Amino acid sequence: MSTNDTAGGTGTPGRPVRVLVAEDQKAVRAGLVLILRSAPDIEVVGEAGDGEAAVRMARELRPDLVLMDVQMPLLDGVEAARRVVAEGLADVLVLTTFDLDAYVFGALRAGAAGFLLKNTEARDLIEGVRTVARGEGLIAPAVTRRLIAEFASPRRSGAPGSGGAAGAAGPGTPDRSVLDPLTRREREVLSCLGEGLSNAEVAVRLDMAEATVKTHVSRLLGKLGLRSRVQAAVLARELGL
Repeated sequence: MSTNDTAGGTGTPGRPVRVLVAEDQKAVRAGLVLILRSAPDIEVVGEAGDGEAAVRMARELRPDLVLMDVQMPLLDGVEAARRVVAEGLADVLVLTTFDLDAYVFGALRAGAAGFLLKNTEARDLIEGVRTVARGEGLIAPAVTRRLIAEFASPRRSGAPGSGGAAGAAGPGTPDRSVLDPLTRREREVLSCLGEGLSNAEVAVRLDMAEATVKTHVSRLLGKLGLRSRVQAAVLARELGL
């Protein structure tokens, strides 16, 4: 994982969040760019019209975050997200038309930090980018919990792109031994992630500083071989924490 670590957030105090917008429809892409550029703390560093261009530009520009449409030509957004995350280039926030389609599950398996619907209000798009930049993963807690519950169900366990500890256990038979490397505190934090809690909410629940929560999340991701807090949340649900 690069300095754009999903657990700790992508933003650096004192400078804007650098975003690459990947969307094949020109009109939609222009709208997204216009909205993001209206925020003083967000900088659009590039635009890509297909998945291959998105990966190439992520390598060249090293943005903090890639706003990625999941349905794109040449290389779909799921595979593009997988490559961006696997190479530690940036966090990925996926865009989709449907809130729980197969593309979303594939993108999250690939390590995407979260997702937004294309009909999201402008203010929510901006806040969504800020949220992921802070390392908070999926945007709305209510959506997070619903998605995690669906994503971790047995019929989804074989979704494309599964990997790491979250994809290691078979349907209905998760292997709890994957938790052995975790400390008691890290298991508590993992359990909170399974509930869809933000770092701030975990801090309140466990009576610790938010910075300490981020540290625990980063460490447990490393120990479990996971790419994002979303995958950790899914694992927590699969294991019944």
